[in-house]
Amino acid sequence: MAGGWSRDGAVQEQIDASVDDEIQRARSQLAGGESATECDECGAPIPEARRKAIPGVRLCIDCQSAQEKQQTHSGSINRRGSKDSQLR
Repeated sequence: MAGGWSRDGAVQEQIDASVDDEIQRARSQLAGGESATECDECGAPIPEARRKAIPGVRLCIDCQSAQEKQQTHSGSINRRGSKDSQLR
């Protein structure tokens, strides 16, 4: 049930679009190609199991964890609160 000026299903379409955008963002951050045998940051050996599980891996687990903690997620769009999405 939609309310106001929106048509039926508009809210679900916004949710689906947000999920699709986030999936695309996550996929774009995945590495590809040949995995490194040693970490690009610290030079520690990367275990073979990790190289097989994650194609294109360049960092050891410790360096990858540290990098992920430093990254902030500031690129998302709040479609629900966007005036543009309410005007459509």
